[in-house]
Amino acid sequence: MSKIIVHSDGGARGNPGPAAIGVVIAKEGGEVLEELSETIGESTNNIAEYTAVLRGLHALIALFGEKTTELDIDWRLDSELVVKQLAGEYKVKNPGLRSLFEEIRDLRARFPKLSLRHVRREENKEADRLVNEALDRG
Repeated sequence: MSKIIVHSDGGARGNPGPAAIGVVIAKEGGEVLEELSETIGESTNNIAEYTAVLRGLHALIALFGEKTTELDIDWRLDSELVVKQLAGEYKVKNPGLRSLFEEIRDLRARFPKLSLRHVRREENKEADRLVNEALDRG
């Protein structure tokens, strides 16, 4: 199976404030398989970033079912905090993030070949666009 590229982003206008997530799931060649763009209510930027990862994992399960164990996934996001917390390099001190962190950790067992990496904001434009579209729709 070919490599899957996932871009995710979350943001809040005000922090906390109205928040949204954006996720793009594509094949390595660029063919987009799924886009998610939705509001998540009043929240913080970090909770929105975590929620985007969680929604993306659920979307991959919906798309690929039991084949998720075969997927080679390159997950890119512009939140260094989330990447380092999910990698175990930083502790999750915020109680609001803890339950999201644990849910993601448990789901990741279904994705043995998933790598997360921090990218610059400019490399995450499509996911960011989806966040802003959701916020603009309100």
